[in-house]
Amino acid sequence: MQSLKNIVFGFIVSFLGSLPLGYLNIVGVEILSKWGLNPLVSYILGVILVEAVVIYCTVIFATKLAENRKLMKFIDFFAIFFLLLIACLFYTYSNQSTNDTNYLEQYVQYSPFIIGMVLCGLNFLQIPFWMGWNLYLMNANYIFLIKKLQFYYILGTVVGTFFGMLLAIVILNSLSQQLLDYSKLIIPIVIPLFFIGLAVFQINKVYKKYFRI
Repeated sequence: MQSLKNIVFGFIVSFLGSLPLGYLNIVGVEILSKWGLNPLVSYILGVILVEAVVIYCTVIFATKLAENRKLMKFIDFFAIFFLLLIACLFYTYSNQSTNDTNYLEQYVQYSPFIIGMVLCGLNFLQIPFWMGWNLYLMNANYIFLIKKLQFYYILGTVVGTFFGMLLAIVILNSLSQQLLDYSKLIIPIVIPLFFIGLAVFQINKVYKKYFRI
């Protein structure tokens, strides 16, 4: 049962994290429109290969931190700030325009798989993103990252990223510009509100844990 929970929560976090209009999805739209579906799948596989390595490293580090109980108290409070920060980042990246620049031109000589690996490797924001989520989910007892359970969590994250990116890219590529503009209004509102709701839940949890008599 715990292995299934690890997969589900890993999937949810990475799926939602793959939806905003960041540069990885922007390049994916260009690859799909110019090269087709198979190169797009190859591109996403390159992304999740690097992401899996990053997540594994953050899981190991998060497990070490979780053994320090005093530090976990700090993390309880930091989780509030973290969730609000993620809401702001979703709002910011969801408003990026896919028409600002042709991201694909400088990478056309490489295979889509290599393009995915390189661009994901340059995405340094994924390190604090995954570190924060790992610690939050562990501290809330939603996931357990001991022994083999950590690999179920990583499996959930890479599957979530694959389907999240694939869905976002295919939809963005098929939408008209008018509908795309509409989606840019919806995504920056709905998803940030979801994380704000999690932050409120965390505030209530911190209050009951440390201040309620």
